[in-house]
Amino acid sequence: MRIVSFLPSATETLYELGAGSQIVGVTHECKYPPQAEKKPQVIRSSFDPGRMTGKEIDKKIVELMHSGKDIYVVDENTLKRASPDLIVAQGLCEVCSPFTKEINRAVSLLGDRRPDVLVLDPHDLDDILVSIMDVAEKIGKVGEGRKLVASLQKRIDMVRRSSSNVKVKRRPKVLCVEWIDPLFTAGHWVPQIVEYAGGINGLSFTGEPSRRMDIDEAIQLNPDIIVLMPCGFDIEQTLKELPVIASNEKWKSLQAVKNGHVYAVNANAYFSKPGPRTVVGLEIMAKILHPETSQHITVPKGSYKKIN
Repeated sequence: MRIVSFLPSATETLYELGAGSQIVGVTHECKYPPQAEKKPQVIRSSFDPGRMTGKEIDKKIVELMHSGKDIYVVDENTLKRASPDLIVAQGLCEVCSPFTKEINRAVSLLGDRRPDVLVLDPHDLDDILVSIMDVAEKIGKVGEGRKLVASLQKRIDMVRRSSSNVKVKRRPKVLCVEWIDPLFTAGHWVPQIVEYAGGINGLSFTGEPSRRMDIDEAIQLNPDIIVLMPCGFDIEQTLKELPVIASNEKWKSLQAVKNGHVYAVNANAYFSKPGPRTVVGLEIMAKILHPETSQHITVPKGSYKKIN
């Protein structure tokens, strides 16, 4: 089976299932595992976010959506050369990865050679595990899928057991920021990650989309811990955005900021994409919220950083 992935987390899943050799096309954002970068890119962004600030990226996306122009561009020639039997895509977010419009365009470009299409739509950790099995079943790797899901579930359960020992009064109020300028609070699976890791998530709910927030909402919540996880950013990119909010007097008045409990995480690798490494995001959150009860958990070096 020749597979084109329109979704970085699906690319990661396919490699984890042992189907990397069957991938014949990916997006410009499919960079993990490293060998995925060597695959033909059938989709790219219509602009270069790497050269833009968070505010500029947000403004550009809003402009493109309002005008009906493309956020993602399908490379017709590369797609036709790939000639896929299966396209794996997502129905979760029009901004994060190629969406319905790009899927339809790709299928129409392929004409009579109409590929099968698998659309994944995970909204929480349980859905992410289900989507892994959906991929596994589609490509005939059910055994590998079950083994992978069982391994991930075991790690999720380990974090939950550790956090279950934390008394309710010691559970910190947590604000997860998915974009800094303008401010967004993180939704989908992130609130569940916070709760599983032993925190009380603020300003968003499991399964609901991330949304714009006002600084006054943060003031009202007055979180004990703030985790900065701009969608698609690593820690270095996040730290470049920090001065935008760090000088805000309301921000400086927050308990988490005053007490030095602000963290940046590698969102691009462990929080933004609904794939196997989201479980690493859960483990990172546990280390941030309750380092004393998660000493047995190992996370990748440099995957999070205390800011102050």
